Amino acid sequence: MLMKRTAILFLFLICGFVSQAQTPADSCTLEISLLTCAPGTELYSIFGHTAIRVQDTHRGMDIIYNYGTFDDSDPLFYVRFTRGIMTYSLSVETFHDFMQEYEYEHRKVVAQVLDLTCAEKSQLYESLRTNSLEENRFYPYHFHRDNCTTRAGRIIESNTKDPVRFKNILPVPGPSYRDMIHEYLYRQYQYWDAFGIDLFLGMNLDMKPTNDEAIHFLPDYLFMGMDSAITGNKPLIARKKILLNFPETTSPAAGLTPGAAYSVLLLLVTGLCFLRTKPAVARVLLIFDIVFFSLLGGLGILMAYLWLGRVDDVCRNNINILWALPTHTAAVFFIRKKTAWIKYYFLITAMLAALLLAGFPWWPQSMNPAVLPLLGIILFRSFLLYKNRNHAEKSFVQG
Repeated sequence: MLMKRTAILFLFLICGFVSQAQTPADSCTLEISLLTCAPGTELYSIFGHTAIRVQDTHRGMDIIYNYGTFDDSDPLFYVRFTRGIMTYSLSVETFHDFMQEYEYEHRKVVAQVLDLTCAEKSQLYESLRTNSLEENRFYPYHFHRDNCTTRAGRIIESNTKDPVRFKNILPVPGPSYRDMIHEYLYRQYQYWDAFGIDLFLGMNLDMKPTNDEAIHFLPDYLFMGMDSAITGNKPLIARKKILLNFPETTSPAAGLTPGAAYSVLLLLVTGLCFLRTKPAVARVLLIFDIVFFSLLGGLGILMAYLWLGRVDDVCRNNINILWALPTHTAAVFFIRKKTAWIKYYFLITAMLAALLLAGFPWWPQSMNPAVLPLLGIILFRSFLLYKNRNHAEKSFVQG
């Protein structure tokens, strides 16, 4: 009997060792995924979104860590926004609540399941929990240097045992930040939004990002980077799962594009100039000049404010201010006055417009093509204002 019990005990021990040998080293129940959400049709969602999903099958946990949360109910939100003082935060919500928005908007969501050890998953989860505490969850958002995609990518990379190495995902020649933004705006027919962005974001946006900077700028680029990333001697991504699968949605094409609208305006103004000897047409052109140059001056003041007032550098070194001169707001009050300097002011304005037109393809800042007809109007009207004032002075002297 004793020998029989000993044999049974020995058998159990052998089975135990075999069972341990067959159990994978990473037996924890955590699964962590990087979620990439397709672009929407609204400007705030047009570049897509990134979040991190943490699942624990043992505890029935399925939550989302989202670095893209901000409070637009702040009464000073838009003042802070124009100054680039954007405070974003890491929020935590259930997977079900997070997905409702994307299901409603028919936006595709893809999960990249991270191939991490149990220790790395636990460390990453703990870092996310610590980041989500009230005293830690807020961060200063910067458009292309530190956004929700940047944060999601960096926290994953900082919690792997071995460094994460990315393959090059950029074409040759590489795109600038502006090119990357245009890719999404034009795909959604957001020509007016592209025009507005190109007006106020200066030549710093024409810098070409490194591979690492591009990967951490926009969600799709982070997705591509992670897809080819290696940590240690293995891929960072274990597998991909499509959580929502919808075809890409696009905005309806707008009516007149900025380029077409300003080209029509250029033709109308040019046509009126040939009829300017008629008193009624002359009054229309006078009103047009006052309104047109006042609007340009207002644009210039806003460009100067964003250049000097923002804490980041995306609006600095803006060449557009050379045609949208802030001084136009004062000059319009002297259009009809007999002031000698005003003719030279408009001569300089015309020369600046001609210079910008001549060097349009070669300026270090990529200006929106819709600026071309605007420069044509500025050149045409400024030169005629100079010429008419010069002619009036000569007639007065001769008389």
